[in-house]
Amino acid sequence: MMMTTTKTRNTFLSHFVLFLSCFVLMEVGLGRSPTSEIKVGVALDLKTTFSKICLTSLNMSLSDFYEDHPNYRTRLALHVRDSTEDVVQASAAALDLIKNEQVSAIIGPRSSMQAEFMIRMANKSQVPIITFSATSPLLTSIKSPYFVRATLDDSCQVEAIAAVVNSFGWRSVVAIYVDNELGKGIMHSLSDALQDVEVHRSVISTEASDDQILKELYKLKTRQTRVFVIHMASRLGFRVLQKARKIGMLEEEYVWLLSNGMTNMMRHNGRSLETMQGVLGVRNHVPKSKELEDFRLRWKRKFQKENPLMRDDVELNVFALWAYDSITALAIAVEKSNTKNLRYDNVSALSNNTTDLGTLGVSRYGPSLLEALSAIEFKGLAGEFKLLNRQLVASTFDIINVVGNEERIIGTWTPRDGLMNANLKKTTSLSKERLGPVVWPGSSYGVPKGWEVPTDGKKIKVGVPVKQGFFNFVEVTTNPITNVTTAKGYAIDIFEAALKKLPYSVIPRYYRIESPEDNYNYLVHQVYDGMLDAVVGDITITANRSSYVDFTLPYTESGVSMLVPLRDNENKNTWVFLKPWSLDLWITTGCFFVLIGFIVWLFEHRVNSDFRGPPHHQIGTSFWFSFSTMVFAHREKVVSNLARFVVIVWCFVVLVLTQSYTANLTSFLTVQRLEPRATNVKDLIRNGESVGFQHGAFVKDTLKGLGFPESQLKAFGSAEECDELLSNGTSKGGIAAAFDEVAYLKAILSKYCSKYAIVEPSFKTAGFGFAFPRNSPMTGDVSRAILNLTQGEEMVGIENKWFNRLSFASECPDPKTALSSNRLSLSSFWGLFLIAGIASFLAFLIFVGHFLYEHRHTLCDNTEGSLWRKLTSLFRTFDAKDIKSHTFKNSAVHNVSLPVTQCTPSPSTVQMRPWPRSMSLNREFELRRASFFMSEERLTTQPEHNKHGASDIESRAER
Repeated sequence: MMMTTTKTRNTFLSHFVLFLSCFVLMEVGLGRSPTSEIKVGVALDLKTTFSKICLTSLNMSLSDFYEDHPNYRTRLALHVRDSTEDVVQASAAALDLIKNEQVSAIIGPRSSMQAEFMIRMANKSQVPIITFSATSPLLTSIKSPYFVRATLDDSCQVEAIAAVVNSFGWRSVVAIYVDNELGKGIMHSLSDALQDVEVHRSVISTEASDDQILKELYKLKTRQTRVFVIHMASRLGFRVLQKARKIGMLEEEYVWLLSNGMTNMMRHNGRSLETMQGVLGVRNHVPKSKELEDFRLRWKRKFQKENPLMRDDVELNVFALWAYDSITALAIAVEKSNTKNLRYDNVSALSNNTTDLGTLGVSRYGPSLLEALSAIEFKGLAGEFKLLNRQLVASTFDIINVVGNEERIIGTWTPRDGLMNANLKKTTSLSKERLGPVVWPGSSYGVPKGWEVPTDGKKIKVGVPVKQGFFNFVEVTTNPITNVTTAKGYAIDIFEAALKKLPYSVIPRYYRIESPEDNYNYLVHQVYDGMLDAVVGDITITANRSSYVDFTLPYTESGVSMLVPLRDNENKNTWVFLKPWSLDLWITTGCFFVLIGFIVWLFEHRVNSDFRGPPHHQIGTSFWFSFSTMVFAHREKVVSNLARFVVIVWCFVVLVLTQSYTANLTSFLTVQRLEPRATNVKDLIRNGESVGFQHGAFVKDTLKGLGFPESQLKAFGSAEECDELLSNGTSKGGIAAAFDEVAYLKAILSKYCSKYAIVEPSFKTAGFGFAFPRNSPMTGDVSRAILNLTQGEEMVGIENKWFNRLSFASECPDPKTALSSNRLSLSSFWGLFLIAGIASFLAFLIFVGHFLYEHRHTLCDNTEGSLWRKLTSLFRTFDAKDIKSHTFKNSAVHNVSLPVTQCTPSPSTVQMRPWPRSMSLNREFELRRASFFMSEERLTTQPEHNKHGASDIESRAER
């Protein structure tokens, strides 16, 4: 019985344990969701150290991510293919991953050269390609929506490179780049960023031998530029640096600036920094963090475990960090996207093409994965991971300097703040400490100039124009035996004096240049084409020439003026009194005299007897009054306040005009004994006068632009020839005026100062300058030297040597006081006339308004009939005297005699006396009117008058 009970109990316990185990397993199964496997392809050059470093980082990223996110329902499964450092093999690897594995995304390729075809294949199959090391900007031009660059585009760093170059003031650089997509892609962006700097290019093939690299470096060594920007694959780039060090190009006065790709690979595969002492570099900023240091240690252990035969000094690089962040971003995007439809659409049934590419499937999952990936943002090991237009956003670049075995950070660059000192928070645009202390190649602490005179004898080829005259500016002679060319003259002395002030030695070697038709544009093109290092002479700085070469600061006065013969005008001009004023001023003044006379007559006619009488008398009085104000001899009294206001303003205007006329006439009669024969360009053109210009000068085009026909232009080659043409004049086959630079005209005046004068107008030019190639460092240095010369006594000595300035100043007037047409014109006094006109107009408006208001009953009276009769009545009223005026009121009372009685006169006793027939009608009307007003006044003073008397007076008034 006990055995049965025990057996039953054991059976129960066993069933209970089995039930409990099943329950636990069921609970566990219900609590965890099943995971989906997402295939991801990896195409790398597996035999290279670079790819091994990155592959270890990829695997660690997967394990770290899913360890931190165990509840994710998706898992990435990496399918690795070897692209064997070959473009075709990389494409074949991608094709295999898409066609056979049907991956949802591909990580890779390693290089920009391998990426182009892979991107086009991914675009066709809608499988995203995610690269962490293909940096060429040319890949962006493919415009594929399925290409994601989880690394920095090389064009992001060009602004940082330009900031470094500009901060040290270098004006010329040599860009050394590799002849493939990696090198070519950056050049357009680099040239745009260095728009104020001359960029020379040096291309080195990927398959270049050591001898070919040395040959290219020797060629660069013979050039002036000493600043080199190197951008290529790290393996080839460090070979170039080793050869440059070997031939002495990593010594003092040389500058080497490495791009981001090379700077990040400095310590690749245990590379020593000994060959890179003093070089600068631009490197994307990787913020320090505890997570990064922890990963670096774990990566080191894992890499050595997976690659026991590799060297122990292999270092982690930023591309491996980007690979780590790329897998993290992809894992997040897969989790957030819809993974229900991971299959490919087979298009083989829709296509007759039976090749592998023709039957390539299309991923349905690709678009949703790409959308989710574009929105991913997080803080990764390499910094902020954020995609803009499917490219990683650049933020900060470090500027490093290799010193010893260290990579010192001497500055940073950001798109917002620009270049900043590493030891300061921020530098201003005016600060010179934009970077920390730099140790340059050769252990030098002085900033290199960035250029050096060519090594062939330290001489530069200087072109000098061959001239027909004006040898005091420049003259070239060649020894027929030694064939040595020498040059002398004003321009040569200034050039050589400027070279002596340079902080380095420059020896010019002169070459005579005979240009066709003495056209100096030919000399400029010789510099532009690289045939000459400089052109020295009397070369005018023009906008057209400046587009080909750079000019120094001008060393002469600027401007083109006109040289004309002088003639003695003393006692030879009967009408000299008309010259102080121009014709427009004479006409305007006369018109205002007439206007003021009319305005004064208008205001005074009704109230002033002096402005009344027959019409011819009134006109004569008005003109007499107006013109007599010119000498303030007017005798007529002005009684109207409006007229007085106008006369006051006009007298002020007349005072200014008369004083100005007197002063200018005095100048004409006493000072100006000589006058130019021509002073106006328009007169020369209108009169058909011939004018001259110097051979080969740009002045000919200027004269044509002014309107001179070709037939009126004559060229001269020397001061003597110009003197002969001016002496003959147009009538004898000469010229009436000569147009040229002020410097040439002064040279002519130094010989013939008593015969000619420089007159206006003057046309602006930049003066004479020396021409150098575009962005040549010598341009700025020589310009500063010229500036020092012009502010010192040495320039005065050179001018006295070639132009005899001392005797010229003592014997001849200063050419700056050039004779010109100094007549006073209307533009000098239009403000005065404006004031007088406004005053007259306002007074006229007030007068008309008052007159119409005073006689408004005439305009409003309907008994007058038509408007014409009303206006006629107003005119008659205006023509009559204003009896109410104080000037006529008293005289009217005294001139009228009426019987005065104490009683109201009856109609029979009040009679109108007959008026003499000889009395005029106007006089009769005035006297009768005065008699009426006097009678009315008497009646108002006698209140006892009866109604009959009042009506009798009214009846008489009506009559």
